[in-house]
Amino acid sequence: MDERMLLLALTLIPGIGSARIKAITAHLHGRLGDVLHFGMNDLMEIPGIGESLARQVHHFLHNASIRNEALASAEKQMTDLLRLNGELITILDTSYPSLLKEIYDPPPCLFVRGKLPDANQLALAIVGTRYASHYGKQVTTLLCRDLVNCGVAIFSGLAYGIDMAAHTATLENGGITVAVLASGVDTIYTDPKGKLWPKIIERGALISEEWLGSELSPGKFPKRNRIISGITSGTIVVESDLKGGSLITAASALEQNREVFAVPGNIFSRTSRGTNRLIQQGSAKAVMSVEDIIAELGAQFAKNCSRTAALHNETHEPNLSPIEQAILRCMEKEAVHIDALATASGIDVSSLLVHLFELELKAAIVQQPGQFFQKKNYLT
Repeated sequence: MDERMLLLALTLIPGIGSARIKAITAHLHGRLGDVLHFGMNDLMEIPGIGESLARQVHHFLHNASIRNEALASAEKQMTDLLRLNGELITILDTSYPSLLKEIYDPPPCLFVRGKLPDANQLALAIVGTRYASHYGKQVTTLLCRDLVNCGVAIFSGLAYGIDMAAHTATLENGGITVAVLASGVDTIYTDPKGKLWPKIIERGALISEEWLGSELSPGKFPKRNRIISGITSGTIVVESDLKGGSLITAASALEQNREVFAVPGNIFSRTSRGTNRLIQQGSAKAVMSVEDIIAELGAQFAKNCSRTAALHNETHEPNLSPIEQAILRCMEKEAVHIDALATASGIDVSSLLVHLFELELKAAIVQQPGQFFQKKNYLT
């Protein structure tokens, strides 16, 4: 019997959960097929499996009708996943993410569309409120840009707000990003028109532990969040109120012995109350630049950042004309209105708009509402 299909089928047993399946695979040293020969006493020797659960597992394994129906469902999942050009990665596979395997309750199976980052590539999570402010999006863009320059893969949840900003900024800077979904990888409910997720698949992956076609429910979001924190070396919370999924992700990261970072914000802003509280309580390190993250993650990360950033600068330096360079020299850290920029540069507004458009295409500046313009490296 295909042990990977058996593992997928085991997830259908009511009440078994990820932690118990991890205990079973550890007890059997990866020889999952041996469980088919287990009696009640054998099952009860597995840590965390009492009499009640042992009875359910035994009934599932030794009732041919129930077992075969579950295996048929698992095989159909595999067929449907292959139609999506996806793959199943299980906790039995060597390609299963090593960090994720360390947590208390790793998902037994991951449905993957795309390609996960290499095992030796540092990965960080960036999460935040769905109601992101302009400040939150700016900070997310900056952090993603600099982390990509350090060779870091960015994980998030493809939710509206900060998550979307993180995925988008990572892609715009040529980085690798992975979206962890609370739904199946066949249902991208936050991006139904496919404006973003196909690009994520090209440069990274969509992953989920949920079966294809499964219904979305509130209880699946905390499960998703523990994957985001567990599969990465640290979690960065950009904006969050006192309650929300981002703080659940941060709590999961702390439980999993991962690093937690938070971006400080305006004390009068609701979307900064949660991040400021994390810092105030000592649960998270305050982050105002990537250097703060480097300092916490150690020398090897810093060394990799320096090497990757140098390479990135050599290959991605925008080719700016003398006029474009002169316009940039007229721009300070803060956003500047086009009229003030025209006065400072001595270029009439109509001509200036053309040059500013070129600078936007070269990702050197970003336009803000009200005809204000700002350097992309405004916080550096």
